[in-house]
Amino acid sequence: MAVTSSTITVDMRGDCHVENITSKVQKQLQDSGLQGGILTVFIKHTTAAVMIIEDEPGIRADTKALMERLMPANPNLQHNTLNAGEDNGHSHLRGQLQGPSVTIPFNEGVMTLGTWQQIVIVDYDTRPRTREIVIQILGE
Repeated sequence: MAVTSSTITVDMRGDCHVENITSKVQKQLQDSGLQGGILTVFIKHTTAAVMIIEDEPGIRADTKALMERLMPANPNLQHNTLNAGEDNGHSHLRGQLQGPSVTIPFNEGVMTLGTWQQIVIVDYDTRPRTREIVIQILGE
């Protein structure tokens, strides 16, 4: 059994920006040389999330609309009022809801994603940021 870890960075715009990283993750898997096991994709931020979605414009728009209905921007959130200058309390809550990681099995060096499944990063913050994503692979 072997473990490999790598990091990729992605420049994000915030405001529910979605970035597809499936090919970048698959490249890391190929570079590992491992044939079977599991991999984890983890984002090192609290105002962003990792998800598996059918990545098409309608789902991207629907995801943004859903988050705006569930957790709209609100200057009265405790995070914003207790931390002078902060305006992204809703961004943290959205990230908590979606979560910072996904785990995906792989066989013969290929992730076992379904036909329409893609790995995406969603950035909920109120401003652009560079996001750091850890890809850890456990396999043989």
